[in-house]
Amino acid sequence: MFAALSFVGGRRRQRGEGDREEGKRSNRRVEAVGSTEMSDLDRQIEQLKRCEPLNESEVKALCLKAMEILVEESNVQRVDAPVTICGDIHGQFYDMKELFKVGGDCPKTNYLFLGDFVDRGFYSVETFLLLLALKVRYPDRITLIRGNHESRQITQVYGFYDECLRKYGSVNVWRYCTDIFDYLSLSALIENKIFSVHGGLSPALSTLDQIRTIDRKQEVPHDGAMCDLLWSDPEDVDGWGLSPRGAGFLFGGNVVTSFNHSNNIDYICRAHQLVMEGYKWMFNNQIVTVWSAPNYCYRCGNVAAILELDENLSKKFRVFEAAPHESRGVPSKKPAPDYFL
Repeated sequence: MFAALSFVGGRRRQRGEGDREEGKRSNRRVEAVGSTEMSDLDRQIEQLKRCEPLNESEVKALCLKAMEILVEESNVQRVDAPVTICGDIHGQFYDMKELFKVGGDCPKTNYLFLGDFVDRGFYSVETFLLLLALKVRYPDRITLIRGNHESRQITQVYGFYDECLRKYGSVNVWRYCTDIFDYLSLSALIENKIFSVHGGLSPALSTLDQIRTIDRKQEVPHDGAMCDLLWSDPEDVDGWGLSPRGAGFLFGGNVVTSFNHSNNIDYICRAHQLVMEGYKWMFNNQIVTVWSAPNYCYRCGNVAAILELDENLSKKFRVFEAAPHESRGVPSKKPAPDYFL
């Protein structure tokens, strides 16, 4: 859908000074945008905050700008503290507004979102486009990494494709957005100490440098290292196990211990699994799951959480509930999904 950009995953932003230099270049690139264009972007952000979708031509232009920024980011994107980490959103736009009420607005708060922006909820279009617009406007204040639902195949089954078709009358916006999915980073590294990923680990990967060599600009494969990062789950198993999801693996505490030691990291932060309490530590605090979609699918009754890290990496979980019913819009009728991925 878009003209191809030259790209090899993981060749950028691998070391501290280079990261900061590229961040400055990214800022300069956005600052170089004309004042009229920047005011248009601010207007679009305010429009999206009202849960009003952009028109198709605006979506195309926004995605092209986002692609220029995302193509420069590494498969293991460097993130500086302080930062607030958010798990799955799944198109629950009004609950994401609650998240911003709790955590603070971007750019005042530096955010890292761990993927699964779309599907299941009623407002995947507005949710993803707002996050993307914030990324273009404040590229060094918000980091978006890919989840297993940032996929052409998955979104055709779990709602995003149908939502785009219903709201725009064609699949063009879906194509623009799914092309952007291919450019999202696969993981992030906070102050070289906290590895953040949507799903989990892979038997094909033991080091961060191996992740940096993946060519990520593609649809999520059905198996292999890239697939595993987005699909795998921690479980009380010894070593590796088959995943009931049909993609990725289950991995045990000994796998996490080895990975953390080999890469000199303190712990892994991931999303991907519903946690009724909003967050869950496993394996002696070596890995934590953060879930940020309260009352998942508008029926699960769970609370949600975000993880705030200060400049010293001290942790504070903020737990929040779903947006009150009276603050929500009225979505078009949509059947509830039969089972969860």
